[in-house]
Amino acid sequence: MSTALNPSDTSTWLPLDGLAPGFDANRAPLSSVLAGRTLTVTDPRGTRIVHRFGDSRVDWEYRPGEGDPIAAAAHSDDYEAFDVDDELVYVQFHHEYLPEEAVSMVLDLRSGEVLTVISIVGPEGQVPRVQQIVAPGRLEEVASPAGPATPAAPHPSTELIGRRAFWVYSPEHAYEHLYLSPEWYTWQCLAGPERGLADTDANTVWQIRPGIYLFAWREKVIPCASVTIADHRSAQALRSHGALFGLDGSGAGYVHFTFGAHGRLLSTTVHPEGFSPEQFGGVEAAS
Repeated sequence: MSTALNPSDTSTWLPLDGLAPGFDANRAPLSSVLAGRTLTVTDPRGTRIVHRFGDSRVDWEYRPGEGDPIAAAAHSDDYEAFDVDDELVYVQFHHEYLPEEAVSMVLDLRSGEVLTVISIVGPEGQVPRVQQIVAPGRLEEVASPAGPATPAAPHPSTELIGRRAFWVYSPEHAYEHLYLSPEWYTWQCLAGPERGLADTDANTVWQIRPGIYLFAWREKVIPCASVTIADHRSAQALRSHGALFGLDGSGAGYVHFTFGAHGRLLSTTVHPEGFSPEQFGGVEAAS
């Protein structure tokens, strides 16, 4: 296919809806752990977002705190949830009332910590076209753990830098990732309709629990972005859950789908003293 034969011509690259068929083959089973629960996310401004989860839809109400410029709102959306670890859940939904936005949430039902990523399709000409905002918060319904064993809250991380990982999304789709710096990673398609394509794109990494990371990226060629939660605790058995969100080939419609991948660590690069990419710029909480 033309994309594989002419990788330098980005006009031939597949749109997001062209990648979607079959890409979700290794997606984990949907979780029902949130069904019937009400969970309220709060942030330091006093903003409260009440989520009432049903079997497949979530009713939510946004109540802005002091200094929060976002208007109050209440709507309902379809959602999907995936179990990542014991009492750690990845949740994804695409706003029906505001289709240019998709929401990813990592809920730690044990510690009460929450990390939310808002992916927003911006105006034509903006690069990358889809931007992301990362917002930490807490669950009102879960008491903060105390004592010497209190886990660290989610925080920006450089721990993936230097790793090269192999990810298999389906029997037909396989990619490798090379995590370069706090701001950049390189991907290369090894199998599938994008075979032979590669690029370096902006990324954001937060540690959720030891060995478990939120990894988000924003592509500059195709108008899309992704939010994943990746379990790197076993080098031979990596596991990720995620969603891709962006525009279709026409540039007028929205594409949103969840997926999963199994993987393994291929190698790790250790840079000489004084040349570590960890020192490049800052690790940003929002991009």
